[in-house]
Amino acid sequence: MPQIILASASPRRAELLQQIGLNFLVRPADIDETPEPAETPEHYVERLAREKAMAVAESAGNCLVLGSDTSVVLDGVILGKPADPADARATLARLSGATHQVMTAVALTAEGQCQSCLVITEVRFRELSAGEIEAYVASGEPMDKAGSYGIQGLGGIFVNELRGSYSAVVGLPLQETAALLASAGYPVWRNWPRSLESQAS
Repeated sequence: MPQIILASASPRRAELLQQIGLNFLVRPADIDETPEPAETPEHYVERLAREKAMAVAESAGNCLVLGSDTSVVLDGVILGKPADPADARATLARLSGATHQVMTAVALTAEGQCQSCLVITEVRFRELSAGEIEAYVASGEPMDKAGSYGIQGLGGIFVNELRGSYSAVVGLPLQETAALLASAGYPVWRNWPRSLESQAS
């Protein structure tokens, strides 16, 4: 089986791949993440995922390379990582009581080809008080996250409804990632442990 490379420094994406039993190398991609003029959030997210995978694939030989990108989108506007605590507070105030989209794309390069897909999840926040926004920003958790929150951490208490893929909100849509790998001849379940094998014989 070919080696898998994750073209991302995100510890959350690495944890999700480990969750489904994959062994992989981490080789973050260095690309320009500036949006193109008049680019839609959907196109932007998928383009970055593909560019990350292809950038690493150039020097990866016959490895399978996974690239991914996530954006939080409110009213058609991408809410990136906060520049500072004041920016994080303002973003959380905008998300309070509102429904936003988390757009996560995953791309896989194999044998010179790149396949990708985009997953859009609807997330609704309850109303947030000024005190809890302040406490959350003070925790430091929002500072390295798109949209200034992490659903898998302290920010999970803000979400009162989710429609779509939870793992995509964390950073990588597992079902779609597994499907891309299977289409490249790498079904993830073949690497799962077989603890019941001796009992079945």
